[in-house]
Amino acid sequence: MDLDGRGAATLFLLNPTGGVLGGDRLETAVELGAGSQVCLSTPSATRVYRSSGRPATQRTTIRVAEGARLEYVPDHLILSPGARLAQSLDVELAPGASAIVADAWAVGRVARGEAWGFDLLDTSIVARDSEGLLYKDRLVLEGMPGWGGLGGTEGMAYVATILCLAPAHPRLRELERGIAERLAAQAGEATVGVTTLARGGVVARILAATAPALQGLMGSAWAAARAELWSLPPQLLRKM
Repeated sequence: MDLDGRGAATLFLLNPTGGVLGGDRLETAVELGAGSQVCLSTPSATRVYRSSGRPATQRTTIRVAEGARLEYVPDHLILSPGARLAQSLDVELAPGASAIVADAWAVGRVARGEAWGFDLLDTSIVARDSEGLLYKDRLVLEGMPGWGGLGGTEGMAYVATILCLAPAHPRLRELERGIAERLAAQAGEATVGVTTLARGGVVARILAATAPALQGLMGSAWAAARAELWSLPPQLLRKM
């Protein structure tokens, strides 16, 4: 559906089971046609449940054709005690293509005493274009409380990465500055960092104390990227 009347297709990716269970194997393959603009999200946060055996796996591959624009902004993962998850996201950009990609997760339901109770989180993002690698990141964690201290998440319960990929964009420094200024203005209960990649993009990292803070900061980074890359206003997804 075209939510804002600007010609962008918006799709919600739905898991019919209501969560990710041990041993699940979920694969999503997306191809954007030349010149298209597509926003992919989820209706809500995704629960990953306890596994007594094999980890659940999620693999997403996205091919963005020439001149197309991708927005991949799922809500965060919530890792239950005993959860085991291995997930990967692979993005390939054709010449002139661009993308805004989000990845976020929670250490567990802190109010229920579940923080860092998961068994495994193995999550990776790889992005390429026709000239080679743009971005590669992998995180492998066991749910040990020590990761929540200094040098880890610094007492924060929510972690996010916002990745802006635009090899043809001439003003990546301005994009970095725009995102950094928006995030700094509302950091509050959060720690943020923004940097330009060696080639073709900008990445922002967010550590937030609460889910509303995480969502607000991710929305601000997304809005800044839309404005700088495509001269578009914020996308309102109208989730229930």
